[in-house]
Amino acid sequence: MIRALRLTLAAVLALLLLADQLFPPPLPGRAAAQAQVVLARDGTPLRAFPDRTHVWRHPVRLEEVSPRYLEALIAFEDRSFWWHPGVNPWALARAGGQWLRHGRIVSGGSTLTMQVARLLEPTPRTLVGKLRQIARALQLELRCSKREILEIYLTYAPMGGVLEGVEAASRAYLGKPAQRLSASEAALLTVLPQAPSLLRPDRYPERARQARDKVLARMLERWGAATITEARQEPVIAQTVREPLLAPLFAERLRRRNPGLARIETTLDASAQQSVEQLLAARLTVVPPRVSLAALVVDNATLEVRAYAGSADFSDDERFAHVDMVQAPRSPGSALKPFLYGFALDEGLIHSQSLLADVPQSFAGYQPGNFQASFSGPVSVSEALQRSLNVPAVEVLERLGANRFVALLRRGGLKLDLPRGATPNLGVILGGAAVSLEDLVGAYTAFARGGISGRPRYQVTAAHEESRMLSEGAAFIVRDVLESGGPVARQVEGGLGVRRGIAWKTGTSFGFRDAWAVGVSDRFTVGVWVGRPDGTPNPGFFGANIAAPLLVDIFSVVDDAPPPPRVPPASVAEGRICWPLGTRSESTPRELCHQERTAWLLNGSAPPTFADRLRDTAARYTDYRDATSGLRVRSACAEGKMLAVAMARWPAAVEPWLSSALRERALPPAWAPACATARGPEAGLRIVGISDGEIIRRAGSGPPPELRLAARGGQHDLIWLLDGRPIGRVPAGAVLPYRFAEPGRYQITVIDDAGYYDRVEISVR
Repeated sequence: MIRALRLTLAAVLALLLLADQLFPPPLPGRAAAQAQVVLARDGTPLRAFPDRTHVWRHPVRLEEVSPRYLEALIAFEDRSFWWHPGVNPWALARAGGQWLRHGRIVSGGSTLTMQVARLLEPTPRTLVGKLRQIARALQLELRCSKREILEIYLTYAPMGGVLEGVEAASRAYLGKPAQRLSASEAALLTVLPQAPSLLRPDRYPERARQARDKVLARMLERWGAATITEARQEPVIAQTVREPLLAPLFAERLRRRNPGLARIETTLDASAQQSVEQLLAARLTVVPPRVSLAALVVDNATLEVRAYAGSADFSDDERFAHVDMVQAPRSPGSALKPFLYGFALDEGLIHSQSLLADVPQSFAGYQPGNFQASFSGPVSVSEALQRSLNVPAVEVLERLGANRFVALLRRGGLKLDLPRGATPNLGVILGGAAVSLEDLVGAYTAFARGGISGRPRYQVTAAHEESRMLSEGAAFIVRDVLESGGPVARQVEGGLGVRRGIAWKTGTSFGFRDAWAVGVSDRFTVGVWVGRPDGTPNPGFFGANIAAPLLVDIFSVVDDAPPPPRVPPASVAEGRICWPLGTRSESTPRELCHQERTAWLLNGSAPPTFADRLRDTAARYTDYRDATSGLRVRSACAEGKMLAVAMARWPAAVEPWLSSALRERALPPAWAPACATARGPEAGLRIVGISDGEIIRRAGSGPPPELRLAARGGQHDLIWLLDGRPIGRVPAGAVLPYRFAEPGRYQITVIDDAGYYDRVEISVR
């Protein structure tokens, strides 16, 4: 008998287990299309994506809900929740007795587990439906912990309209997270699922208040009279239900990355995001229609993104609201120049005060100009970077190599998008390739992270992707130049950038299509883009006047702490160097040091000035003087003792731009009378045959005029330049024929090996 009973029970149990496996409960996550919510790092909903029935649901954990709400829920709905197996037989018996006595359902006797079963699988309010609900509740208790069952209820409980779950209701009605509910609010949201359509606090506040007070009465013994009295006095006020919409493009991007995840936790800071969006919205009043803006804020320590604005106004389709310009590849203009100078430092090509030529130059036919269409002559690396001068940047890139530059960027994690079929050329440093704001900001973090760049991270679980972009020393030097101008500027009133702790660089693409500003502080790297997503030019819009002010404003709201002092790494030291040679002062004879400067030196290296592009002669040479008069002589004509004198040449391209004092120091003295045949005319080198301001006209409809360029005086070879571009080299005294292809104003310059020059301006018509 006992054996048969055991076998029967075993068979029944086996059948139940088989039925459980064959007909599992519909646990969350198995539905084809769930509601999703994207959250900021503090749990603030950024954007909710409803399911197929347009339900807003915010998944929540127990620790993210107010303990008062959990107490009220258990006390009001299911006091025996923590110990029953899914059903409460005493409650069911009571409900059955009431049904028999009154002929209708008075109370359902449902436990929270049974309510969860009904939420996951709705059943009719019949005896069969109740039995099915009981079976599902038992299945849930076998498969889930009490905590998991309670979290399902907290997420799926109906809260009125399209809202489900305590977090969605708290955010929508009360404007706060469920973790911060007061006693009154906890009681209100506890009773709301009993009749969500009739008790909505935004529509029926009086009904909601009466229902809330019933819960408060039940909690009197647990919470105390003082708390209950205070909670009753709190009015029921609910805000208009509206969908959360913060960082909408970012949220959409994360939703697509995590298609099966109901709760998507991100690294965004809700407060910083709101501030950035407000700053972008404020800028819309000063930009033309159809112009959009984008911004990205990255925490340097973790590479986590704190703010992400892909467009200026998500509600304005005229401004391409749904185009995410954080991800879009665009021409960066001059924004890559800091990396160029950093690579050149690491390659030992330059130091921070290396002499560069900001003059009209031709690089194998490529003739870059500056943004302001003016030139400054001799400039340092620091000046060229701070003022974003184009010609010096191309000069450095020519020495480094365009292919090498692009490869080093790629090694550091920044891949350039070149035109189809194109290979890297000198134009890449002025915007001849494309990058995204996301990738550019990630690369710029290297200047605050010891030369190590990183890929921005949008979720805490995302992998750290880092690459060595620059050495620690090169990153420090470039950042210091952008921040303060270098070691000398740093000591003059502290330097504006030093006081703010921000180093930034702007960029403007060809035709004013894109305006950029990217900057770093110790804590954050911030990037800003302004332009039209369809690529239409915006004349007058450039990085310095439209993007940089917004960048500074963003730093003001996300990082207002005073910057700590920064100490150069061991590989960086101050050093005194000399122009024009570029070498250390202590190793350069005084007569060859025409101008002394203080530079940052990397690994103690002071590379010399680049070799002259216009003439092949060495920068250092020996000249001879008469021992008595000090005048210039040669051995063939010297009448007395000769003295050898060391001399230093400036690059030929910058000689016409030198001040009179520097020119006097750089050029040799006049020839001694005995060497009259070796010296030039008294007036020195002079262009002959055409005069300054002359107008050259073609004969009728004939071909463009041809000039025979000639100069009197000069030594050895003469270099002729047209608007700063070399057009020929001839021996002194020889003529250079040149035909002008188009009418216009031209500047003609001639330079000899001794550094003398002459210049005229003419008009060709």
